[in-house]
Amino acid sequence: MQNYNFKVLIQKDEDGYFVANVPSLPGCHTQAKNYEELIPRIKEAIELCLEVSRKDREYKDNLTYLLHQSNFFGIEDVSVKV
Repeated sequence: MQNYNFKVLIQKDEDGYFVANVPSLPGCHTQAKNYEELIPRIKEAIELCLEVSRKDREYKDNLTYLLHQSNFFGIEDVSVKV
């Protein structure tokens, strides 16, 4: 069994739900009412995407490319006075 680490972007939508997205895994996202529910859900979504990659050659090829090209740098808060 191999261990993978993924960057997960988490936002809160206009309805108050937490939304998680994994940029390096196409279509890998989920939501939950609170943060505590979100983390197990995104882990499950990641596992499902990795399972699909074992069965779907096209998805796997795209995934391999993205994982090698993904150079996440960071997120910065920027203030602008208008």
